[in-house]
Amino acid sequence: MIENSMFEEEPDVVDLAKEPCLHPLEPDEVEYEPRSSRLLVRGLGEHEIDDDEEDYESSAKLLGMSFMNRSSGLRNNMSVYRQNPNGSCSVPSTRTMVVCTVVLVIAVSLIMAIYLLPKCTFTKEGCHKKNHTMELIYPLATNGKLFPWAKIRLPPDVVPLHYDLVLQPNLTTLKFAGSVKIVVNIVQVTWKIVLHSSGLNITKATITSAGGHQEKPVEFLEYPLHDQLAVIAPEALLVGQNYTVSIEYSSNLSDTYYGFYKMSYKDENSKQRWFAATQFEPVAARSAFPCFDEPAFKATFLIKIKRDEKLSTLSNMPKKATTPVTNGIVQDEFFVSVYAIPQHLNQVGYALNTAVKLLEFYQKYFLINYPLEKLDLVAIPDFQSGAMENWGLITFRETTLLFDSNTSSARDKKLITAVIAHELAHQWFGDLVTMEWWNDLWLNEGFATFMEYFAMEEIFPELHSDEDFLNLIFKAMMKDSLNSSHPVSSAVQSSEQIEEMFDALSYIKGASLLLMLKHYLTKDVFQAGIEVYLHNHSYGSAQSDDLWDSMNEITNGTLDVKKLMKTWILHKGFPLVTVVRKGKIISVQQEKFLYRMEPENWTSDASYLWHIPLTYITSSCNLTHCTNAYLLDQKSAVIELPEEVEWVKFNVDMNGYYIVHYAEDWKTLIDLLKKNHTALSPKDRANLINNIFNLAGLGKESLEKAFELIDYLNKENSTAPLTQALFQLSLIYSLLEKKGEQQLAARVMHRIEHLLGDKIDQQSWTDDGTLSERELRSTLLAFACTHGIRNCRATATEMFEKWMKSNGTMSLPSDVMKAIFTAGAKSSDGWEFLLKTYSSSVSEAEKNKMIEALASTEDVRKLIWLMQNSLEGEVIRAQELSRIIATVSQSLPGYLLAWDFVKENWEKLTRKFHLGSYTIQNIISWSTSQFATKAHLLEVKSFFESKSEESSQLRCVKEAIDTIQLNIQWMEGNLAKLQELL
Repeated sequence: MIENSMFEEEPDVVDLAKEPCLHPLEPDEVEYEPRSSRLLVRGLGEHEIDDDEEDYESSAKLLGMSFMNRSSGLRNNMSVYRQNPNGSCSVPSTRTMVVCTVVLVIAVSLIMAIYLLPKCTFTKEGCHKKNHTMELIYPLATNGKLFPWAKIRLPPDVVPLHYDLVLQPNLTTLKFAGSVKIVVNIVQVTWKIVLHSSGLNITKATITSAGGHQEKPVEFLEYPLHDQLAVIAPEALLVGQNYTVSIEYSSNLSDTYYGFYKMSYKDENSKQRWFAATQFEPVAARSAFPCFDEPAFKATFLIKIKRDEKLSTLSNMPKKATTPVTNGIVQDEFFVSVYAIPQHLNQVGYALNTAVKLLEFYQKYFLINYPLEKLDLVAIPDFQSGAMENWGLITFRETTLLFDSNTSSARDKKLITAVIAHELAHQWFGDLVTMEWWNDLWLNEGFATFMEYFAMEEIFPELHSDEDFLNLIFKAMMKDSLNSSHPVSSAVQSSEQIEEMFDALSYIKGASLLLMLKHYLTKDVFQAGIEVYLHNHSYGSAQSDDLWDSMNEITNGTLDVKKLMKTWILHKGFPLVTVVRKGKIISVQQEKFLYRMEPENWTSDASYLWHIPLTYITSSCNLTHCTNAYLLDQKSAVIELPEEVEWVKFNVDMNGYYIVHYAEDWKTLIDLLKKNHTALSPKDRANLINNIFNLAGLGKESLEKAFELIDYLNKENSTAPLTQALFQLSLIYSLLEKKGEQQLAARVMHRIEHLLGDKIDQQSWTDDGTLSERELRSTLLAFACTHGIRNCRATATEMFEKWMKSNGTMSLPSDVMKAIFTAGAKSSDGWEFLLKTYSSSVSEAEKNKMIEALASTEDVRKLIWLMQNSLEGEVIRAQELSRIIATVSQSLPGYLLAWDFVKENWEKLTRKFHLGSYTIQNIISWSTSQFATKAHLLEVKSFFESKSEESSQLRCVKEAIDTIQLNIQWMEGNLAKLQELL
């Protein structure tokens, strides 16, 4: 997880797992040795505007008045030629001519000056010019002086080489002090050093020249709107010279999830303890210490943490020394370790074993050894993200690291494995090699996601992780089909724009494009290209083109990978490929797949042309290594088969990022599924289900044909097609239910029961079977209990009551635990017992299932209490809020409550989670995704328009509006058809 340019460094996490004594001893000094490592710093900063900053709009008006006064003065002296009373013109005198000429020159000069002035809009950020490269007008610093830099990104004239950082957190006062010495190199002569600082109280700043011993005090200026700090040198800083900037500062430990933040937890004796940790990505390192907080500004670090002797600390590198007051020195050496609070230490074994296997795999695959001397995995009690790939010190939410053999399900094991695989991949993609700027975030996140699933397939094939990846691609394409989508590589500047790059497109679309490229190049060529890329850019930064150039070194002119892939990363959306078969001739044609919601914003299809690596199989040779390939780099093309075939299926195993429309051949494929569905792989069957329902939504195919295709499902036993069909039908059911079409929604549920009822009845209430079978059981029974299908709820309720009578001590099968808890939460007594048990449970996996069950109640007062309590972080941590809102918004009584809660608490939500963050994206999406009326559309638009410009311009807000419009359009186009069909 990352995003911002120029400085990349991983946060130093301070794990303070014990409460400080009431009378603190002299602090120990803990030093972490850099060992030539380059640490990546990530961060998230707040941009607050001071009310007393100068009003630039007023300045603009005064400037305009000045010009007006000068112009009127000139006009009074411009009457050079005068007409005599008799009508003839008098000849001006020589003096008059000279004066006139001078005045004319002045006037022309003034007009030219006005014309050439930068076309600016004056705001508190300074001068915003349109298509001009003239110097910016500088903004004012907090002390009223001019701040010497006006751009969001830092100037390139100074680069950091090394940091000596000292932090001293105090878990009694919940504040911290710090000092940093930054060795910088001068690239261009300058008098200023501009870096980042956010919310820090800077008390002292000095500068020392290379080889010098005298620290010279310097003036420093702050510009909070851009989180920037300018150190003004007493003399010119010379090119090629190194200088050391020393800064002392203090701040409060943050009560958000960013920077250096605090949290509390209860130990095994239910006593409150305090804990401090860091989360820097993308732009919050600056709120822990002054730094060059952009990805390309990589540097080495020496880190020291002063602490009370009863506390413990962790950082990115092995602990070099502990220096107590008594001069004793202890050196600790580490390799791979897993840390958690004491009562969770018995749940770290699986993570440790998994991490070791993954490390070995990555080192062999990349041909680069893990570069640091140790690697710690740390379970953080309160953590917004799933995990953070700090180099040598990866931090995790507890549910993504801790595995309890009694309460963790097959799905829990898969999640933990996937997150560890993702974060370990980042040690190479993101830490060793970092994208230069946040526009190429996908180089970090797309690669880590791709490697996550590739590594799991290679090392843990029993987890069937490819099925999960398939479902994620389907969901990413839903987002990418909206007009509000964005290219994988997109220009970004502000912190909100940077935050919003952490979305399904950077992660999932980025990964799926790499998967497509791997299959097209072949796995050996692809692997060789990755090795070249990592070796060429180790300890440095890279752009997308650097990756394609590395691949081209391997293809050696046989294929221009850069030309191919630029059509994918620089275009938003994806292609729809239409296939028409006549005998041996197949005609293929591409166009952009996009829902037409607002014609005035429609982008011409002609401007989109992808180079699509098509793959296809036919009836003559389907699953025996008979995949055929064809590169469609034109609008249309013709493929000639060697012989006539019964059927053809494109996009084999959904390894390409495109949707296929088979025109008349849909009937052939429907018949194939009815007669012999195993002729196609499970992923191909899931792909067909996904494609036909999307085409029905687009109006390219009928909903009737989509329902006809899934009629074969009573013979289906594979997880991927079953879950995809259930997903598509659930979308329709939810829209109808929230629209007030209860009778029609019930008929949809009846169709689901007709298709899957027997499959639901076949599920046992145990943890038996393969991991894939167990995961399908969880999905089917949780759905059946939620919607009252067959006798699911009765069985689950009976098991819940037995569990409740045992006071929660009876062991429940982990795979069906969520279904049991959901049924139990329907009663008031059951809900209260679940909440009580949640508060005392030591299993994060169990608590996870309880949260979703608690949020599925139909009691409105309980739902409101649950959301409010989670926001306040009392009984339920704020990290759970987004999932609670997601669950609440799915139910009929809850979907309006969730939206009302978001509206009423918007300011609190954006203070806690920051605008643009993944959490805010999810909250907006889930709380509005069920709306399908024009009234709700207007309400959502009006709400965000009434907020700040930063809020209303969020991409996730535009996506929410697009989604509501799409829901309205779908209902208008399909409601009558559904009534006939069902």
